Amino acid sequence: MSKKHTRNILVIRLSALGDVAIMLPVLYPICRANPECRFVVLTRSYPAQIFGAERPGNLKVVGINTDDYKGFGGMWRLARELHRDYGIDAVADLHSVLRSHVIDAWMLLHGVGVARIRKGRSEKRALTRGKIHHQLTTTHARYDAVFRRLGITARGGRFAPLRPDDDTTMLGRGKKAGERWIAVAPFSQHKGKEYPFEKVAQVVDELAAEKDVTVLLFGGGEKEKAALSQLAAGRTNVVSVAAIDHRLTDELLLMSQCDVMLSMDSANMHLASLVGLRVISIWGGTHPYCGFMGYGQSLGDAVQRDDLQCRPCSVFGNKPCRYGDYRCLNGIDPAVVAEKLRNACQSATN
Repeated sequence: MSKKHTRNILVIRLSALGDVAIMLPVLYPICRANPECRFVVLTRSYPAQIFGAERPGNLKVVGINTDDYKGFGGMWRLARELHRDYGIDAVADLHSVLRSHVIDAWMLLHGVGVARIRKGRSEKRALTRGKIHHQLTTTHARYDAVFRRLGITARGGRFAPLRPDDDTTMLGRGKKAGERWIAVAPFSQHKGKEYPFEKVAQVVDELAAEKDVTVLLFGGGEKEKAALSQLAAGRTNVVSVAAIDHRLTDELLLMSQCDVMLSMDSANMHLASLVGLRVISIWGGTHPYCGFMGYGQSLGDAVQRDDLQCRPCSVFGNKPCRYGDYRCLNGIDPAVVAEKLRNACQSATN
């Protein structure tokens, strides 16, 4: 008979895929270091797919459609259901927005302890206004602090990169001897974080001219798929992954076999980090100092313009450029980006 769990911890992250990916390197070691606890992660349906075969045995994932729990009443009902179904006796709120606050309030009224993330908004505001310019507490450390306030730690454990249990990728083959796979994920949710596509095309042109290199293009929506298909057209060593029907787990498997990735400050950087893939990241209006660098990634691999006094101008990249020209992104030379990717590939094969 299995040992009875002494605590049932609700972990709330009702957010986008990238935000959930940031959480895993903190959550998995905590789960493994505390086998007497059961952790119930509340997230959206699509990001729930990221929790694959290597998920700790004491971790339960509840993926919901938030449209089924609209407004105050919907969240109130959801809190009641979670408490009833899982016997929740502590809440780690890693989201801390109005929606999660309703769940927190229900739990507090029923004697359940709650710890919320401290986002450091005032520090981030000072950073984007140019009053300070140094590394702020990372999001990973902020997540860890929430669990510590509940008396839960990883006790020295660290996150081991996920290793999808397969050898055949969605390409229908594995990597050939001596071949290098370079992933390119050129899109982001906001313009202030997205390297101009014509410059991405120049980077791809340089990489595709290299011997034994295959460039894999990652993207999502219909416009992105069309742009990537056009970029890949006519070249056998440039493949649009977006054009292949696949699951999120297929993307992770493919990333795990790549040598390096070019990504924006976006979800793909965090997905690549989960499988231990080195990322050359481009930063425009945002900055790694805000605390959103991928887990295990190096500040030395961040391509950014440190000569501009106007950046960072935004924590999330959702503010328009005050000059209108996005000089923080347009001023980055594609040749510099391509060279960093080539050097990373060389390091991977040495």
